[in-house]
Amino acid sequence: MNKKTILIVAGAAGLALVFGLIVGRKTAPTASGHDHGLEGSATAQVVESVEEPTIWTCSMHPQIQQPEPGDCPICGMDLIPLENDGGADEGPRTLSMSESSRALAEIETTAVRQEYPEAEIRLVGQLAYAETLEKSLTARFPARIDELFVNFTGIRVEKGDHLAKVYSPDLLSAQRELLTSYRSNPDSSITQAARDKLRLWDLLPDQIDAIIESGQAKDHFVLKAPVGGVVVSKNVKEGDYVKTGEPLFKIVDLSTLWAYLDAYESDLPWLRYGQDVSFTVEARPGETFHGQIAFIEPEVNSKTRTVPLRVNVPNPDGKLKPGMFVRGIVASRLAEDGKVYAPEFAGKWISPMHPEVVKDGPGDCDVCGMDLVPAEELGYVDNATEGAPVIVPTSAVLRTGKRAVVYVAKPDAERPTYEGREIVLGPRAGDHYLVAAGLDAGERVVTHGAFKIDSALQIQAKPSMMNPEGGGPAPGHDHGGESAAVGTDHSQHVEAAVLQISAEIAPALAEPYLAMQSALAQDDLEAAKAEAKAMMQSTGHSGDLPALLHDMLAAESLALFRKPYFQLLSNAMIAAAKANPEAFDRELIVMHCPMANDNKGADWLQASEPLQNPYFGEMMLKCGEIKETITAKENGHEGHAQ
Repeated sequence: MNKKTILIVAGAAGLALVFGLIVGRKTAPTASGHDHGLEGSATAQVVESVEEPTIWTCSMHPQIQQPEPGDCPICGMDLIPLENDGGADEGPRTLSMSESSRALAEIETTAVRQEYPEAEIRLVGQLAYAETLEKSLTARFPARIDELFVNFTGIRVEKGDHLAKVYSPDLLSAQRELLTSYRSNPDSSITQAARDKLRLWDLLPDQIDAIIESGQAKDHFVLKAPVGGVVVSKNVKEGDYVKTGEPLFKIVDLSTLWAYLDAYESDLPWLRYGQDVSFTVEARPGETFHGQIAFIEPEVNSKTRTVPLRVNVPNPDGKLKPGMFVRGIVASRLAEDGKVYAPEFAGKWISPMHPEVVKDGPGDCDVCGMDLVPAEELGYVDNATEGAPVIVPTSAVLRTGKRAVVYVAKPDAERPTYEGREIVLGPRAGDHYLVAAGLDAGERVVTHGAFKIDSALQIQAKPSMMNPEGGGPAPGHDHGGESAAVGTDHSQHVEAAVLQISAEIAPALAEPYLAMQSALAQDDLEAAKAEAKAMMQSTGHSGDLPALLHDMLAAESLALFRKPYFQLLSNAMIAAAKANPEAFDRELIVMHCPMANDNKGADWLQASEPLQNPYFGEMMLKCGEIKETITAKENGHEGHAQ
């Protein structure tokens, strides 16, 4: 027997000895009084490791199972130990765990509250003239313009200021008629008719009185401004002959302006007639101005998917100018029945045409004379002590395109136990959602660690967020391919209608998005995934957008990465850039490929030309066209069309 044979035999004998010790310890009964401390011995640790080996998994991708700790190869999150608590099965959507497992998973819960949440609705738009304060001066009688006192636009005039000196035979005849009838009988109906004729020709009362006092008809007459404001349009020159009805000047009173702002469809529940809007303009840094919503457009703009608002803005000192770009904020609190909670309007009466007119009781509008209406008829709560909605933190909600799931802590369980529950969400208010159905105030929901609970249910083949019917591969049975990955039911992924990127986070995603687009144009899947992982540094791992990025990282082909994932991401980035172009501090080009998305067409963003198609890559790199350009100089939500 040579040395190699001896070593093999010795090794086999050693393994047999260890195996015999393990089997003997497992099968032989332990007599009382003969406990040799097996629990703390090295042999016991070997037995325990053989019985229950530690498996490390990813809370977002439970198909990843490794024998040692590390990072998830898909999303880069820290792996967590996969433990078998041995708890009783308390329901198909219920997970029970030990206190140590709960601490290790960092599960945190928050009580569901009933209160009025406050949301800040951000709007953008621009200032314009108040249409009700525009005055157009037209020729009321044929005349010749002999002299212009207002000979250029932009002049500010007060009521009664001289505008022009005119000659008119018709006006001369009308003056003579007045003087003749006045000398005959100052109080006759003929005299009054002559007065009314001159008054309807825009002569002021003091001008008519001056004609009577002088007793002479003048061949030249001075036209005076009937209102004060700024002359924004001049349509005549000295020497022009004008006919009745021809426009002469347009004067606008700038003491009140209108702000036209755009709101998203999702913001409409928070907006009501009469609400205060605070806004800023670039020309007056550090100053905040206020106005009131006077009109909400009854239909949605089909191009921008926004709803225009009109805000009445007082401008007594003239600091604001028409055409200025404004950024507005509406702070709103919503009640349970969809009405807005505004204590300042409780029991008040408001003018339906002039929101600045608010009174304690019924009456008439001081401006237009219309009857005031109760604030409740305009969408405000009628009782401030009732109707507060149930709210839940956004971090507690796991959303797909069709469902919203929360995990509720069972209050009377002996061990930490959490039950999955589908709820019906209302609108979002900052860091909270309004809950229409499914939760009651006082219940505790998981706000940190919900994804880990959901993943544990998936591993146990129980119903979960992404797999509501349950079933599927059990732990340790990786069947390979896409079917083994969490979230491959693509009908439940985030839809374009619900995926929104906030203005705060969008600029941080611009660079990795543009790099991802370039990588796809070069058919480089791994480089595109690297940019998705880079985006997670800004988005984190919880929410609609991180869920989409996780799906991108799990995609095993360029085709799946491009559609639907990159297409959804592109739609959201384009919407964010149009909604807040100045935040990106760069020019972005919206490109369009008519052949992508099964010939339905798809868009994407580039920072510069030439066009590089990310949906087809090298196969059709130049396929597409420039759709529009988004620049920070544009107002509103629409970019500058090419």
